[in-house]
Order: sequence, then C-alpha cells, then structure tokens
Amino acid sequence: MTISPLMPVYPRCGVRPVKGEHCHLIDEDGTRYLDFASGIAVNLLGHSHEGLIKAIQNQASQLMHVSNLYGSPQGEKLAQQLVDATFADTVFFTNSGAEAVEGAIKAARAYHQNAGEDGDAERFELITFSNAFHGRTMATISASNQTKMHHGFSPLLKGFKYAEFDDLESAKALMGPKTAGFLVEPIQGEGGIRPASDAFMKGLRALADEHDLMLVLDEVQCGVARTGKIYAYEHYGIEPDIVATAKGLGGGFPLGAVLATEKAARGMTFGTHGSTYGGNPLAMAAGSAVMDAVANPEFLASVADKGERIRTRLEQFIGNYPELFELVRGKGLMLGIKMKVESRPFFVHLRDNHQLLTVAAGDQTLRVIPPLVIGDEEIDEFFEKLSAGAASFKVPEPA
Repeated sequence: MTISPLMPVYPRCGVRPVKGEHCHLIDEDGTRYLDFASGIAVNLLGHSHEGLIKAIQNQASQLMHVSNLYGSPQGEKLAQQLVDATFADTVFFTNSGAEAVEGAIKAARAYHQNAGEDGDAERFELITFSNAFHGRTMATISASNQTKMHHGFSPLLKGFKYAEFDDLESAKALMGPKTAGFLVEPIQGEGGIRPASDAFMKGLRALADEHDLMLVLDEVQCGVARTGKIYAYEHYGIEPDIVATAKGLGGGFPLGAVLATEKAARGMTFGTHGSTYGGNPLAMAAGSAVMDAVANPEFLASVADKGERIRTRLEQFIGNYPELFELVRGKGLMLGIKMKVESRPFFVHLRDNHQLLTVAAGDQTLRVIPPLVIGDEEIDEFFEKLSAGAASFKVPEPA
C-alpha cells in the first residue's frame, strides 16, 4: 500500500471546500454547505469578512516575516489590544493553540522555578481535569487523561495529575508540595461543550490565591468572543493568572497567544522561551482586525443574543425527538446538543445529506459553533436543515 501525500492521520470526509462565502462553504463540485463548524471555532468572522481580508492583504504586500530579533510595531499593537480587553499585563504570541498551552505550562512552572531566591524547583505539577483536550504536542497530550491520545506516544511527560472536571474536592485531594497550579478549560470543547460551574471556577481561584498557585485557563476554543464575552472567565467573576488562546484570534489565520499578569510572567525572562514565526506581522494584522471587529460591547451583546435565541429554539426543537436528543448546554455561540446516541453518525448524516456542517464531540455531543457573524437567515437555514436531518435520520442498529 502506498501512503498518501498528505500523512493519513485524519479520516478526511468527501467534502472538499474551495471557496467560502460569509457563512457557507462551497465544494469543488459547487455544493454549498452551511458552516456551523467554523473550522472548529476558528472562522469567527465567517469566510469573507472585508476587514479581515483587507488587513491580511495589506500586510502581505508590505511585510510578512522578520523574526523576533527586531522590534514589532504590529505585535505591540495587538498585544496592547489584548491587554486593554483582558486581565493580562503581557502577551507572548504563538502559531497555534497547542503552542499557546505549552507556553502557559512553561510560564506556570517558571513562576515557581525561576523566581530567584524565592524559587522552588520542586513545584512543577499541574492539576488538570478529566475529558480535557489541550492539544497534540507531548506536553499537551500528557496534560490530558484520555488514553486514546496517549497510545503510541509513551512515555508521557511527568508533571500532570488528573482530577474530575467540575469537582473541587477532587482537585483539592491532589494538591501537594509539588503543585504549581491548575490547568482547566472553563468550557470543555472536545469534551462535549461542558461549562464549569460557578462554584468550581471560584473555588479554583480561591485555592490558587491561598497556596500561591497559578490558575491557568485553556481558552483556545471558548475565547475571543465565542461565548459573548471576550474570554469565558468573565462569566465567572474571576481573573486567571495565565490564559492560552488561539483559534478565533486570527479569524482563520494561524495565531495563538499566552496572556499573563505581570506576576505570573515573572519567570519568563530573556532566553526562557521563543518562537521563530510567532508574532509575525501577517498574523498580527489578522489578530488586530479580529479584535477591531469583536472587542466592543455591541458585537459581544449580539453574540450573546444570537446564542440565547438559538439555545431557546434548540430546547424547543429537541422535544420533538426525545429518542435522539437529551439536552442543550454551552454559552453564547458555543453550544452543544447532547444526544442519546453517538453523535458522529448524526453529524455525518447532516453533512452528507443536508449540507449542514457541525462538529462531533465527546459525551455524545454535537457541537454548534457557527461564525459569530451569522444572521437571522443563517439561523433559520440551520433549523430547517437540522429539522430535516433529525426527521430523516435512522438510528444505527447496535453492533
């Protein structure tokens, strides 16, 4: 058997997009798909946002890459936008979400170990949580308790302990002299659109304050206006020490970042971290265009409003198919429909037979993560396709 030119690590489907128009993708054969997947929560401004496209085109015509050996007016601009909009005092730019989480892990360890006379080299463990997804690098798969992600990549990196998600007592039980902090998604994405409770997030913040630990949030999927707030931590009335962000931050252009307070970044000094491509002018232009579009009260309110309207209609809709659907959860335009059967066959059915793109997730959940710029027309089309899909879906027979 001859291996394909594209390394076969993805079970790619038959949809082959060649063009995007607002909230639709167009296949090479001309088939139109309503995109409520957004490239897995990436294309938050859709596929033809004039401001984003113009910013990338203009910057590409001037300067794309110079490395971090030089000053960065473009990076300084986006970093200031993020600092102004969040808890953070400082920002490190990456190319992906996994790199952002890696940087966040390093910052949390460095907070304890690179603190001069106050440093503690023994404090390197992060408490993470069940069903989390933090990326595909060695550190980020080690931070997950999912054995399916570990298979074939042993030995894992040391320094991670797994508690039960949304269970504060489970986290407390794992704390010890080696604990450096907590790493958690405020809303689990791959794990099934599972928001953490208010008590859990406030409890982690209190434990971190009491024991001088780092509260590190993975907001790669739930950040950048996706939930109706710039970052999801705002829903909980707390501030983290470190946040990893990516996906929507570039609106489709590869871009991630580590956000941190001045205190949390105390160990990230000259030479401790770096990236050749991270913060390149082209990515910075994309990120600034995204922040220009989303970091204002009117846009955030529109996301929250559209999310609530879709949630209300979904909750009414699923009652028509009690054999298929159980509940709806999530915040803003990061919604999940928990099913009573495996979600993947239904996700495939919607895609192949009704030209509706969604994303399957853990816990038998169908992710509904559309571009944040959807309007009433796209919402109505979504429900038409979802209704037709549910009516025509045949539950697979048990194996």
